[in-house]
Amino acid sequence: MRQILIIMAAMLMACCSKENKISAQDTLDYKMNITIDGQTKSVTLAGNNAAKSLVEKLQQGPVTVTLNSSGGFEIWGALGFSLPTSNQQITAQPGDVILYNGSNICIFYGSNSWSYTRLGKIDGLTGNELSTFLKAGQSNISVTLSLTSDVTAVNEISNGTDNTEYYSLNGQKIDNPSNGIYIRNGKKVAL
Repeated sequence: MRQILIIMAAMLMACCSKENKISAQDTLDYKMNITIDGQTKSVTLAGNNAAKSLVEKLQQGPVTVTLNSSGGFEIWGALGFSLPTSNQQITAQPGDVILYNGSNICIFYGSNSWSYTRLGKIDGLTGNELSTFLKAGQSNISVTLSLTSDVTAVNEISNGTDNTEYYSLNGQKIDNPSNGIYIRNGKKVAL
């Protein structure tokens, strides 16, 4: 009986921890920047349609939004445009960048469970560093979203039906490309 309980607890922990992490295969090949009061932090973007659509928007230029603290766990506000949703019941953790109701961005310094679409996660900050960076508890926080400088615009998109070699945007050969943007025959393609 004890072994069964241990196995069930391990399975539960594995399921719960998976929902809050972005694995390498679930990310885009580029990052987004978040700038607040002259400090810039990078965000590893999720590999979903919402994050891809956000990248397309940011390729036109940076987006500045005004966010406010709410509930003691996030700053949030309207993006000014809508993105596609793929909502799932998740527990957002500190550093998560979340799409709420298709047109609101939430950046977490605490945690909350709700039906969200994950956009990404801020890289490498502790909980205290996140609270300071995100100005936890304050109102009218000016936040600029932009692409990192190594991201380039997509100039041509093809359907990717031939059997040539694919490379990531940073030049690494990809043996089994899935959904995303790749280099094939010297040109960017979307799969």
